[in-house]
Amino acid sequence: MSEEPESDAPLEEDVEEEESADPLQTMESRVLELEKELQYSVAEIVNIRQRSIRDKNDAVKYGGANLASRLIPIIDNLSRAIESSGDEEISESIFEGVKLTLESMSAALSIEGVKKIEISESSFDPTCMEAIASIPCPEGEEPGKIFQVIEDGYKLHDRVLRATKVIVYEG
Repeated sequence: MSEEPESDAPLEEDVEEEESADPLQTMESRVLELEKELQYSVAEIVNIRQRSIRDKNDAVKYGGANLASRLIPIIDNLSRAIESSGDEEISESIFEGVKLTLESMSAALSIEGVKKIEISESSFDPTCMEAIASIPCPEGEEPGKIFQVIEDGYKLHDRVLRATKVIVYEG
């Protein structure tokens, strides 16, 4: 009637081992554990601080992305107005006004870090371009080469706001 469950036996042995161990050694090992936990906590706090500084800098750097994205189509329309003005007779003062507006908007965006994506290579770059069509590749041309730029792309610092829309030679 006085059977004891087997699970109690290991607990009693653990208690006896802890009591028989040197209390100073037990405290020293506990101090080492706590020091290690403290080091991990300090490292975590440093990482959180660095991450918050980086996030704040990114917010300042890229905060104008929405405004820039809304202004870019306006710049495109002004550019088209200037390009098409050669075909029709319009007042020289209106032409100059549109041209100055385009230049001042472009300069304002440039100050904020918005730059037109320059197509330095004639081959397609999927990181900053969008192929909206392809045409058969004529002899002498290499597949994947840009045939025509349809719409300019823009970057805010190193982020693409709008990809350059191009037509490429198919391969």
